[in-house]
Amino acid sequence: MNKTYWALNSTVILLAATGCQQKQADKPMNVIYILADDLGYGDIGCFGQEIIKTPNLDKMAQEGMRFTQHYAGCTVSAPSRGSLLTGLHTGHSQIRGNQEIQPEGQYPMESGTFTIARLMKSAGYTTGIFGKWGLGHPNSESTPLKMGFDEFYGYNCQRQAHTYYPAHLYEDDIKVAIPENEAGARQTFSQDLVHDHALNFIRENKDKPFFGYFTYTLPHAELAVPKDSIYEMYEGLFEETPYDAKWGYYPCEKPRATFAAMVTRLDWYVGDLFRELKAQGLDQNTLVIFTSDNGPHREGGADPDFFKSYGPLKGTKRDVYEGGIRVPMIAWAPGKVEAGVENTHVSAFWDMMPTLAEMTGTEIPVATDGISFLPALLSKEGQKEHDYLYWEFHEMNGRQAIRKGNWKAMRQNISSKNGPVFELYDLSKDLHEDNNVADQYPEIAAELDNMLDSVRTQSEMFNFGFQKN
Repeated sequence: MNKTYWALNSTVILLAATGCQQKQADKPMNVIYILADDLGYGDIGCFGQEIIKTPNLDKMAQEGMRFTQHYAGCTVSAPSRGSLLTGLHTGHSQIRGNQEIQPEGQYPMESGTFTIARLMKSAGYTTGIFGKWGLGHPNSESTPLKMGFDEFYGYNCQRQAHTYYPAHLYEDDIKVAIPENEAGARQTFSQDLVHDHALNFIRENKDKPFFGYFTYTLPHAELAVPKDSIYEMYEGLFEETPYDAKWGYYPCEKPRATFAAMVTRLDWYVGDLFRELKAQGLDQNTLVIFTSDNGPHREGGADPDFFKSYGPLKGTKRDVYEGGIRVPMIAWAPGKVEAGVENTHVSAFWDMMPTLAEMTGTEIPVATDGISFLPALLSKEGQKEHDYLYWEFHEMNGRQAIRKGNWKAMRQNISSKNGPVFELYDLSKDLHEDNNVADQYPEIAAELDNMLDSVRTQSEMFNFGFQKN
């Protein structure tokens, strides 16, 4: 493996300083990966948002690198996170949909699955996840501590994460009651608890390399946020239509103000993390990545059309149009990641594992679909490109998408009685995916249509119920 890009013990990245800075440079880079929940490509200022205030993320982008062609693992939560953790796109991954397990949890990954957490532990890192898991149920072999994480605090079940005032969370494998939220009371905001544990993880591990996977559920529905100064920034600014309780979500009197406050609160958490890194003397020796698990949602009263949450793209969560799967990504590491750069390298969640493997000089013992984007991250030559990117989605009659170069092909309504609808777009000319050009480019359409079959393996649990003739 070529270690020249991130030679952790060489003068390439050693800081020319003494004291605290020299102590930082003598140990491997810490890594913090912040994963927002249902945050759209256009929901933050540095990606075009004009209404919602995100000063900390905007500053992160000014001091770091914006990846403008980065893709989530899927258009919904569980398969997207499964893709991130295993380095596999949803045509090869175990988790390809949001499959519920009663009374609490989701369909689990297989025992012993190799994950990013196991990769980082093999490189000598302490690992922790704080926020939402959603990749197993509490009694399964697919809980955070059984998948390579040393510490966990948050929601095991993504369905439970639909409330910000839960009656319990999990600390490691222990169910911890929150009595002040029991019987429908809404006193303690879960994200504040998650954030406190994330900060404590940084403090407790400041003298050794750590990998923090911070999976805040903001701004996923329900729409709810403490009525503090952040909320007051937006209260009264918008014309509002109250959201009544339905689909299991709590009612919201002012959904636009609440959604905006949720995004700004997430931004405040990010700023708080940077303040903590500086306070602990870790700000010159930590790589921080911020992104989202899929496109913006419409649940619980959210209004992505009002905020233009999808930015210049078409589609929202559950779509395989760009707005459902292309997500904002910012990378920050002073002195290593070039400041103020827009990077157009095409990358996806399944690239994160090989990127961290190259960064730490660690071998991956299993096959992945990823390509390390470390050269792009460090503004170096030699960045490899994907031949294709692939997604599949198992709700709404089934959907598939593939990107090859600037060509994007989709199948919609795969399992419907009328069979699939095929679409082809040239993203270089039609980023909004308005003009289906399949009839104009039959050879390209045929090639990508065939690839939609050839690049995936069959899944017993996640099957479209459709066989191509």
